[in-house]
Amino acid sequence: MQTGKVNQRILSFMEKRGMDITTLSEAAGLDPQFIKTMLDEDAYPPLGPLMKIARALGVRLGTFLDDQDSSDPYIVRKAERADSFSVLDSTNKAPALNFYALGKGKSDRHMEPFFVEILPESAKKKTLSSHEGEEFIVIVSGVVEVIYGNETYELKPGDSIYYNSVVPHYVSCVGEEKAEIYAVVYIPE
Repeated sequence: MQTGKVNQRILSFMEKRGMDITTLSEAAGLDPQFIKTMLDEDAYPPLGPLMKIARALGVRLGTFLDDQDSSDPYIVRKAERADSFSVLDSTNKAPALNFYALGKGKSDRHMEPFFVEILPESAKKKTLSSHEGEEFIVIVSGVVEVIYGNETYELKPGDSIYYNSVVPHYVSCVGEEKAEIYAVVYIPE
């Protein structure tokens, strides 16, 4: 997925709602410079801030990920899992996470399912985030560290974690090999 497409959608909703960067930052509870950088640079924002922006604009997170309709059931074959986006700490740096949206074609969804590659870059700068909702993660490969509030958990293949996303959290891999997870994010309406 092209970052510009997400930025263009955010800008379009800001315009429709008569919001500037300052108004959006206040409504989302985010630093205005963060929003300006996200809109100006080619860096995909982390999911936590993107969820806060979606809520402030009155849209679902999926609005930024897709605009397709589908019928039930919606199936994504592994070989067709090509659309992805990477979360960067900042421009000109290696990606920390590669997300593959697994529900982007289902327009009436209430959950956001992802397959995520967690790269070693993720462990270099651990910035906790929080947002409304819940998250469920299953470790497929590698070792994953989850910081949740004041606690740190190390998870291995087959382990899972389910938590309230309002508590500050951060997910990274342990070591120099990437980890892979399935994650489902639920955002209440």
